[in-house]
Amino acid sequence: MIRMPDPTRPLKIGTRGSMLALAQAHETRDRLAAAHGLPPGAFEIVVIKTTGDRITDRPLKEIGGKGLFTREIEDALVSGDIDIAVHSMKDMPTLQPTGLLIDCLLPREDVRDAFVSPIHASIAELPAGAVVGSSSLRRRAQLAHRRPDLQLVEFRGNVQTRLRKLEEGVATASFLAMAGLSRLDMLHVARSPIDPAEMLPAVAQGAIGIERRAHDDSAAALLAPIHHQPTGDRIAAERAFLTRLDGSCQTPIAGLAEIRDGTLLLRGEILRPDGSAAISGHREGTLQDGPQMGADLAEELLGRAGAGFFDHL
Repeated sequence: MIRMPDPTRPLKIGTRGSMLALAQAHETRDRLAAAHGLPPGAFEIVVIKTTGDRITDRPLKEIGGKGLFTREIEDALVSGDIDIAVHSMKDMPTLQPTGLLIDCLLPREDVRDAFVSPIHASIAELPAGAVVGSSSLRRRAQLAHRRPDLQLVEFRGNVQTRLRKLEEGVATASFLAMAGLSRLDMLHVARSPIDPAEMLPAVAQGAIGIERRAHDDSAAALLAPIHHQPTGDRIAAERAFLTRLDGSCQTPIAGLAEIRDGTLLLRGEILRPDGSAAISGHREGTLQDGPQMGADLAEELLGRAGAGFFDHL
């Protein structure tokens, strides 16, 4: 029998504690409440601090990669301390712990990167030698490939921390996700959105995934009505591409699937970490073909890249 939550036995929603993570958790709660006619009090948002949140003075690749933002939350899900977990899908490792799955995705937000600078309006306006900060190896490699004349520095922290660093002059410009700025009602921060044709976004950027225990039928029934299938189809193709490439925070990979007139269009790009080379390709097919398209495109790019492509420093 499916148990519906109520204020005396609320559904516990696990999340990181940043303003963006909390906004995503509240969106999930609100969609669940609306779908089932439940009061907000039927849900409890549980903040879990992750290793990635605690260690902010070193690059992610030095301390363990993407799992740093999910491990403690998933441990709480496995142990039963929380009932579901809300994640930014671009932070999710391609392999999940045994017994956990993500089969619910919310409608995807704007996938584009945002150019952010207190001085300049776009990448094209940056003068030679300008200092640009980013924690994303993908963004740094893409920028180095297109503008090798710029100086790139590590730039970690939440949205507010990065904006403060810009104000303090640590860097002249940086990048944020348009999706995050939208969810925080901070779109005014973006000087200009970057067309994916110029800078392909991270795999699954703008998508929120909700993780549950595989055998929790109550959670499955609660989440089913808020799953957005078009987003699911797009993310399935992108993550298959990433999985075949063994993507991590140490490999610059970009990918985007879009649906146009019922056809799935997938674009992908891999880059050397220093930006000295980039290889891109695309696939087109049915929605059902998405995962196979992703794997096939990855194979093509790996074949064109050759051995040791990602090792170039």
